[in-house]
This record gives sequence, structure tokens and C-alpha cells, in this order.
Amino acid sequence: MKNWHLRDIILVTILAIFMGVIFWALNPVYTLLAAALAPIGLQPLANEILLGVWVMAGPLAGFIIRIPGAATLGEFLGAVVEMFLGGIWGASTLISGAIQGLGAEIGFAATGYKRFGWGTLALSTLTTTIVTFAWDLLRSGYATYHLNFLLLLFVVRLLSVFFFGGVLTKLIANLLIRAHVLPATNR
Repeated sequence: MKNWHLRDIILVTILAIFMGVIFWALNPVYTLLAAALAPIGLQPLANEILLGVWVMAGPLAGFIIRIPGAATLGEFLGAVVEMFLGGIWGASTLISGAIQGLGAEIGFAATGYKRFGWGTLALSTLTTTIVTFAWDLLRSGYATYHLNFLLLLFVVRLLSVFFFGGVLTKLIANLLIRAHVLPATNR
């Protein structure tokens, strides 16, 4: 297992800053989408549709850096950046960032940080979805929704997290390898 080096710390910080700015920029999109879905009673879907973007720093850091704790640290630092830029959820963003990062980290830990391919990313997206959904059952009152609506929310979240935390993460990693930013052994 790799140890942390200065290069890794710099890389996770750059990824977190970049993703934190994206998280913050997504806030008005969320507000508009939630407002558009509210009249038809589907406002919670706004969170599910966009959650894949908000959790992307964890899988991206974990998949690129490949060191225990990278996914959690990447997601948490991204949340710190979003909060300091004035994100709409304030300091509670830090709790969400830690939970989202932990969800991604569980997927990488399950493989012992030894395999990094589509299967690991798929596992990470699944664990991220389950952990964050459990958190929203408690924090956001999802437990009061009917089962069919809960299933809809879960499936939309899973698809969003899979696309952004899985597919897009893999594509970004491949681009970084082709640009010689990452070694080819990072495939």
C-alpha cells in the first residue's frame, strides 16, 4: 500500500479546490431545479439528480491517488471550499462532505486499495449511494416518504452517482494519463 507523499497531498488539494468550485457553482442550478420540480411535488428529485456531481471529488481522489483516506479527504476538502465560497448549506456542508467521502472510501477499502478499474468504481458508487441515502433518511426526512417515492429517489441517486462518480471519473483519469499527468500504471 502506498504512503502519502507531498505530490499526493498537492494533487488531492488541487482536485478538492477544483471540485469545490464546481460544487459551489452548482448551488443555483439546484435552487432552480428544486423550484421547477416543487409544483409537481418532486422537489426532492433535484437533490438526487445533482448528487452525483456533489459526491464526485471522493471517487475522483480515491481513483487517482489510490491511497487510503484519499476519497474521504478529497470530498471533505471539496466541501470546505464550497462552504468558504458561500455555499447555500453553510457549515453543514462539512458533515455532508465527510459522509460522502466516507461512502466513496468504503468502496475502495473493500478491494483493499489493490484493484482500480470499473468494478472498483462501480462498488464505490454503490457504497456512496447507500451511505448518503441512509444519511438523507435521517437528516432530510426521507424516512417519511412512501416506499415507491423512496425507490425512485434511490434509483435516480444511484444513476447520478454512477455517471459522475463512476463514468466521468474514469474518463477524467484516462485523460490525465494520456496528458502524462498520471503514470500509465494508474489504469
